[in-house]
Amino acid sequence: MKVREISKEQLIELWTGVIEKTGLKITYGERVVDIVPHGPGYSVNTNNTTYLARRVVLAIGRRGSPRKLDVPGEDRSKVVYRLVDAGQYKGRNVLVVSGGDSALEAAMSLAGEPGTKVTLAYRRSTFDRARKKNRERLDQLVADGNIDLRLGTEVVNIDEHRVILDVGGKHQSIANDDVIVCAGGVLPTSFLEAAGVAVERKFGTA
Repeated sequence: MKVREISKEQLIELWTGVIEKTGLKITYGERVVDIVPHGPGYSVNTNNTTYLARRVVLAIGRRGSPRKLDVPGEDRSKVVYRLVDAGQYKGRNVLVVSGGDSALEAAMSLAGEPGTKVTLAYRRSTFDRARKKNRERLDQLVADGNIDLRLGTEVVNIDEHRVILDVGGKHQSIANDDVIVCAGGVLPTSFLEAAGVAVERKFGTA
């Protein structure tokens, strides 16, 4: 399968087809707690049960656990760390936080939903981590008034119906129904090391 660029929606459709074709069994809502050596293989302990396996494939990506903002109100149910379905935010005030490709793509997908007001907040002054193609498309959507872009901006507080932003040292309050934080993740180093995976650190990072 050769795919150079694919949208999240197309990728989900692709994998859904694979699941239907192969009959692959997937258990949802089950989190792996730890993986420990057991006889000739491993014991995989989850929040529901234990599986014994000769081989374990770790497909957790580079994200690990979502990186959080650590601000008051972040524990509200309206705060999530990835965009699953842009359609569920139709007609709502949505704040997307961060400046990588995932944040830009989430904001642009939301901007395509009727009546959705999208604000994109990034603490830096430029999108130095995003692809040129995404930056150019975002610039057009901002110019067309479909996305409210707030650079040099950090989230200070998340209230039930509003969000407080720090813009150049000044606080601004905007109406808000949902917050999507796309700030990457923290590598689960201790989990990997406990499972026997060697983690090499370079320049102070894992």
